[in-house]
Amino acid sequence: MISIKQDQGNGIIIGSFVLAIILTAWPLPDWATNWRPAWVPIFLIYWCMAIPDRVGIGVAWFLGLLLDVIHSNILGQNALGMVVIAYITLNSYHRMRVFPLAQQAVLVFAYLLIYELIMYVISIYTVNRYLDLTYWMPAVTSMFLWPWLFVLLRDLRRKYNIT
Repeated sequence: MISIKQDQGNGIIIGSFVLAIILTAWPLPDWATNWRPAWVPIFLIYWCMAIPDRVGIGVAWFLGLLLDVIHSNILGQNALGMVVIAYITLNSYHRMRVFPLAQQAVLVFAYLLIYELIMYVISIYTVNRYLDLTYWMPAVTSMFLWPWLFVLLRDLRRKYNIT
């Protein structure tokens, strides 16, 4: 039987992913588009690190497919990247939890570079996209955003006792 607290926790987790998807789809001016953080992957990294028993590969696959539909990408492109991110996070969350926020931010940057590299390699073979320096900016902005997002989500998780 699922308790009310667990239902409330599921609502918070789902709500945070909905917020991440809204922030991903929110229109930005042309000059700011390349600086948009990778909202869904960093929320996924946080929840995989915080509650790995509840958020994992299946959630990552579903979110990736949803991003594929939103961005009109090849079905499975973002899903593959999100699954890789979830897998890496699930394998390293014990170590990552004890790192200071600055070191966690560097790891998040590395994970997002892997994600962006997967997206880039797939796009090379599908739409002949060529690399420019601004392609990597979401990883940079996400790295700087990570400490604030981590603290915000951690406080939310503690307030509602999400385990």
